[in-house]
Amino acid sequence: MSVCAVRRRARALRLGAYVMLLGQVACGGGSGSLSSSTSSGTGGSGPVAAAPNVVSVAVTGGPGNDNVNTLYTTLTVCKPGTSTCQTIDNIQVDTGSYGLRILSQALTLSLPVTTTANGEALLECTEFLDGYSWGPLAEVDVKVSGESASSVAVQLIGDPRYPNVPAECASGAPTAEDTVAAFGANGILGVGPFAQDCGTYCVDNIPSPAVYYACSSSSACQGTTLALASQVQNPVTLFAKDNNGTIISLPGVPAGGEASVSGSLIFGIDTESNNASGTVSVVPVTTEGPFSGLLTTDFNGQTLSASFVDSGSNAYYFDDSSIPECSSNSNSQSMPQFYCPASLQSLSAMFPLSSGRTVTVSFEAGNADELSASFTAFPDLAGTNPTSGSFDWGLPFFYGRRVLTAIQGYSTSAGAGPYIAF
Repeated sequence: MSVCAVRRRARALRLGAYVMLLGQVACGGGSGSLSSSTSSGTGGSGPVAAAPNVVSVAVTGGPGNDNVNTLYTTLTVCKPGTSTCQTIDNIQVDTGSYGLRILSQALTLSLPVTTTANGEALLECTEFLDGYSWGPLAEVDVKVSGESASSVAVQLIGDPRYPNVPAECASGAPTAEDTVAAFGANGILGVGPFAQDCGTYCVDNIPSPAVYYACSSSSACQGTTLALASQVQNPVTLFAKDNNGTIISLPGVPAGGEASVSGSLIFGIDTESNNASGTVSVVPVTTEGPFSGLLTTDFNGQTLSASFVDSGSNAYYFDDSSIPECSSNSNSQSMPQFYCPASLQSLSAMFPLSSGRTVTVSFEAGNADELSASFTAFPDLAGTNPTSGSFDWGLPFFYGRRVLTAIQGYSTSAGAGPYIAF
């Protein structure tokens, strides 16, 4: 399969040129260099037994059967306080963003748009690393397996009631992703380590481009600040009990790839018998300033402090000039370009941990032009990272691991969130 047929997906939210994973208070950390054991991410993971706090996830080709390394699940949304509901499949699971976003094209429910105190419609410009999405806010009740949350603020992407995208929104990211075909999913479930998608930064500031807009008509929109309670919310935080984080458990994938992969998304950490944190390597993420949610990766003699672990990215994205890029890559240097080495490259990088120790992670980078057209899961898909000082640990990192995402302000036996652990 030519690399040109592979979508470059990097779903982490961004604000300007940085990942937009916003928090509120500083997190603790440690110092020191005592290494822990190397992690290769093989075996020991996969689907877990059915339970109210477990929903099945799968790596498939998605609604267009043209995606790779994309993790999907199914959930149900309802008009608040009613039994008028819709079950929607092909919802992408993303640890690099926050909140539920549904493609209007995939939605059959008629939902009123959320308004300001002045009666203006609230809309959002969501900028991911690979494109932007525009649409209004609404409220729904959310059901995922046996978990539920009421009156959750969500975004309706590509809603035809608001076809006019502000120029500053459209100029901030490379391509519009307002249809199912362009987005590659019927929606996205953001389960990153914070409660809201912009946090206190958008309470006090209007970024450039703005995140939230107040619109007096479909074409008259101005950037606005927005209270925390009105922002798009990570629905996990609204669950009754299993609300302090998530665990993604996927089996290992052989080097050649597989047609599809099945696993589990487990809600809660140390809240049930099936979500014990156990012995894990805990990686703290930043919570200060407008560019939070980042962690440090040491790779090739560089300290990359703008790194992140993101199930919404479909590859490892990092810079290594010694690895040849694919001749069939696009010409856009603002987007990641896939690698095509002559042979499989065995690599490693290191995470500083909360304990002051470090853990070394082994991974591989393969030839993207040699992917099997009949497979959707590839553990060695890798490409360049146009963001300076960054390493994007995409979905290949999750294969063969239990990856924990603890939410800020919540406690677990492995420590207080926010953190990533494996």
